[in-house]
Amino acid sequence: MARSTEGARLAVLIDADNAGAQHLERLLVEIAKYGTASVRRAYGDWTSTQLGKWKDALLAHSVQPIQQFSYTTGKNATDSALIIDAMDLLHAGNLDGFCLVSSDSDFTRLAARIREQGLTAYGFGERKTPKPFVAACDAFIYVENLAPPVAPAKAATTAAKPALKPDKTLDRLLAEAVDVAAGDDGWANLGTVGSNLSKLAPDFDSRTWGYGKLKDLMQAHRDYEVKSRSAGEGKNPSAHVRHK
Repeated sequence: MARSTEGARLAVLIDADNAGAQHLERLLVEIAKYGTASVRRAYGDWTSTQLGKWKDALLAHSVQPIQQFSYTTGKNATDSALIIDAMDLLHAGNLDGFCLVSSDSDFTRLAARIREQGLTAYGFGERKTPKPFVAACDAFIYVENLAPPVAPAKAATTAAKPALKPDKTLDRLLAEAVDVAAGDDGWANLGTVGSNLSKLAPDFDSRTWGYGKLKDLMQAHRDYEVKSRSAGEGKNPSAHVRHK
């Protein structure tokens, strides 16, 4: 996952034609980890009954609906409107990053352009999102991982984590991230490992494998040992990981 940037000003731009209203609340909670959603806009043809479910969600979370008529069948005018607004916001120079909410590959170049400008591009979409768009973002979060909070009464029954099944892709990513961060003694700071994982795979998220934190995922993996270690005299201990 990408690092949290306290106080960062973010623009949340939602392709309502290609995103579900049911995810909005959890989406904004997730975005709050990375900064403040200073700009909140949702694009679509609001005269269409297909976007009816968005109305209450937009009002509840102070998201501005941007009207874009579908002028021609088969042409996505909503994407164009979102991209034009994003470029205006980008050149205004008042933001630190963008949250692009869509599963549409049409925003691949926009995400890349945001990064070229030195700002952070966060993507949010379904697992069906094309890989080029995912790769163009600094971090990409799958909305399927934004599970609703567990009710206190049910917390005890859901405490047990699922068994971690063999996964070649996960094994490769973890091995590369740990190897690059490891010192001469083989131990790697878990925070550095997390940063490496974000660079290797923008869509890496321990929640994909059923674990809320990277530490829990590493502890569950058969190939790794996790313990708290001090980086030096007088320094507070922190989580470290190494190959068994």
